Amino acid sequence: MPRGIVRARHGRNTPVLTVSSVGHVAIKVKDIEATLDFYVGKLGFEEIMRLEKDGRLWIVYLRITDTQFLEVFTEGTGERAPGWDPIGYHHMCLVVPDIDRCIAELVAVGVPLTIPKVMEIDRNWQCWIEDPDGHRIELMQMADDSMQAEAIARLTRER
Repeated sequence: MPRGIVRARHGRNTPVLTVSSVGHVAIKVKDIEATLDFYVGKLGFEEIMRLEKDGRLWIVYLRITDTQFLEVFTEGTGERAPGWDPIGYHHMCLVVPDIDRCIAELVAVGVPLTIPKVMEIDRNWQCWIEDPDGHRIELMQMADDSMQAEAIARLTRER
């Protein structure tokens, strides 16, 4: 099958946008200092640039990996990010190599788990945390026999 075409579940070939990776996830926050303390001070992300608009801080870019970033917009309104059910941003998932080590690192810097370590239906270990504005973050150790790994192997064979 040509690159850029996938066979949908309904059996038709469907053109697909060619994407190399997710570049960034953007969030809006109320308190940039609390946000930077969490993402930089506790999770260890690196601040790589700031953008101003109309003479005010507008966006802070944080490095997750060399090609993936968290884009943080300032001056959000409201008390917290939306809950689990509204339409919109649901959560960000960070893949970690060792979930137990990840949990120990979070405990060491005082980040509480909002959902404890659990093996989910997809056969991956995960736990959850929230940033100061209530944005949910899933931390996942992807298993070799996970549903995602099986799907990737299947797609690789089909190509």
